Amino acid sequence: MFRFALAALAALMIGPGAALAQQGPLHIEIDEGVIEPLPYALPSFVAETGGAGEMAAQISQVINADLSGTGLFRQIPENAYLQRFSSFDTPVSYADWQAINAQALIVGGVSTSGGKVVVKFRLFDVYSNQQLGDGQQLAASPQSWRRLAHKVADVIYSRITGESGYFDSRVVYVSESGPKDKRLKRLAIMDYDGANVNYLTDSSTIVLAPRFSPTGDRILYTTFETGFPRIKLMNVGNVSGQLLPEVPGTMTFSPRFSPDGNSIVYSLEQNGNTDLYKMSASGGSPARLTNSPAIETAPSFSPDGSRIVFESDRSGGPQLYIMPAGGGEPTRISYGDGRYGTPVWSPRGDMIAFTKQAGGRFFIGVMRTDGSEERLLTASFLDEGPTWSPNGRVIMFTRESPGAGGGAQLFTIDISGRNLKKVGNAGGASDPAWSPLLP
Repeated sequence: MFRFALAALAALMIGPGAALAQQGPLHIEIDEGVIEPLPYALPSFVAETGGAGEMAAQISQVINADLSGTGLFRQIPENAYLQRFSSFDTPVSYADWQAINAQALIVGGVSTSGGKVVVKFRLFDVYSNQQLGDGQQLAASPQSWRRLAHKVADVIYSRITGESGYFDSRVVYVSESGPKDKRLKRLAIMDYDGANVNYLTDSSTIVLAPRFSPTGDRILYTTFETGFPRIKLMNVGNVSGQLLPEVPGTMTFSPRFSPDGNSIVYSLEQNGNTDLYKMSASGGSPARLTNSPAIETAPSFSPDGSRIVFESDRSGGPQLYIMPAGGGEPTRISYGDGRYGTPVWSPRGDMIAFTKQAGGRFFIGVMRTDGSEERLLTASFLDEGPTWSPNGRVIMFTRESPGAGGGAQLFTIDISGRNLKKVGNAGGASDPAWSPLLP
C-alpha cells in the first residue's frame, strides 16, 4: 500500500502521537489532531477529444472540492504551476513541482466517445520522483460525470490515507420549507456534497427520519399519511413505497435496517408504552426486544449485526444503552451530565455518535462503545441527528438556528471536532442519513 509522508499532517482522530518524516516518501496517518494539510497540485485535466474541454474543467473542480473539503489536503493554485500539461502522457518534471512544494501531483485526461465520458488519471509522489500505483481509467454516461469525479477523488484519498473514501455517496434527508409554525417537509436525496437534489415525496404529509438500506437501494422512513406515525419502505430507483404491516392500535416510528438488510428494528407505541421491536424486511410478525415502562427508541445496529444501541429513559432521563440484537438485558453506556439521544454506530464499529442536551445547549458527540472517551464535537442552539460517512471519519448532522426566522440546515464535521462545514445546496434540511459508497 502506498502511503505519503508529511512534515505536518491534518488528522481526523485524537490518538497517540504520530512520528512524522521531514522529507523522503510522503506519509499521512490519520491518528492525531495536527493541523497542516498536504499540499497537492491538480492541473486541469487535459481534454483529449474535441468538446471535452468544459467537462474536463468541471471534473477537475469537483475532485479539488472533494479533496480540499476534507481538511487533509490543500490545493496549490494553478497560477503557481511551472509545468503545463498539453497531453496526459507528458513526462512529469518533478523539479518544477518540488519548487512550489507540491507533495502530490494528480494528472488526468478526459475524452468523449460512443456516448461515454472517459476519465483517466495518475497520482505522483513528487519527492520520491515516482508514480504511485497504476493509472486508472473510468467511464460513465455524460449525466454521471460528477460520479466519475467523486470516484477519482475516492481513489486518491484512499491511496494517500490508506482508508476508503466517502465522496461517491448520497444523503437522504427531510427537505424543509415555509415558516416554523407551518413547516412543509418532504423526502429528498442528493450527492454527499449537496449537488443533484431530487425529491422523493411531496409535502402533503409529515415525513421523518429516513434511513438507507445497506445497499443504498431502499429507504425506511416515518410517515403520517394515515394520520398516525407509520413506517414506510421505499424503493429509491422507482420511488415506489409501501407501508409496513400494522399492529392495530399502535404507532410505529424510528426504523433502521440491520447490516445485512434482512431485518428492521423500530419503536412501537401501544397503550402509552414504547418498546423496540424487530421484524423481517419482507414482512411477518414482529418480535419484541425490550419490555419496559420506559420509552425505548432510536435503535442502531453494530456493523456486525450482533448488538443494538438505543435511547431509553428507564433511568429517569434519556440515556444510551446497548443490548444483544435479539433482545436481552441492556447495559447503560452514557453517564455524563445531560440527556443523550439518537445514537448511531460507526461503520468502523469503534464509536457511537449521539446527540446530547446539557446546560441549555445541544451537542454532537462521540464515545467508545463501552461509553468511555466521550468527546463533544459541536455545540449550538440546536444540533441533533448525527449520521456517519461510509468510512466512519465524518459526521453529518442537523443544525437549527434560533428565532422565528431560523431554520434547519445540514453540516458536517470530522471526528476530531475540526473542519465544520455547511453542506452545499441542501437549503432547509434535517434528519440526514448517509448512504454506503455507491456501486
